[in-house]
Amino acid sequence: MTTITILGDEATTASGQWVDGHPLIEPDALSAAIGWTLKPEGLCRDDMCVPVRDRSAIEVGDKVNLAVAAEALDRPTLVDPDAGAVVLGQPNATRRAALLDRQAPEFTLADLNGVDRRLSDYAGKKRLLVAFSSW
Repeated sequence: MTTITILGDEATTASGQWVDGHPLIEPDALSAAIGWTLKPEGLCRDDMCVPVRDRSAIEVGDKVNLAVAAEALDRPTLVDPDAGAVVLGQPNATRRAALLDRQAPEFTLADLNGVDRRLSDYAGKKRLLVAFSSW
């Protein structure tokens, strides 16, 4: 067993293993990782369930394939076995709605002086966000 770091709505860790580049975690850890549980009717949160068509893809032995579970929930996923990490994006419907509404989600970034600034700190003001990546 190894620790898998999961970056989604929250940063969490789960005990699991990597099999052929796929992150496998205990079914009990799925709820803490992504907020959903695997039940006979599918992936469920509260009284809402998403059917899982191919349970053999999501259930690997007594483990759950985290990447396949996220895909079933329409969440883009980046898997890096070398780093031991899985990054889960917001559901596609949420991102699509943000693009159509032209509303950026609330976020916090450090400015050039290292002071955390929230997007809402500039409500009512024009904002320009410049992002850069060397890769």
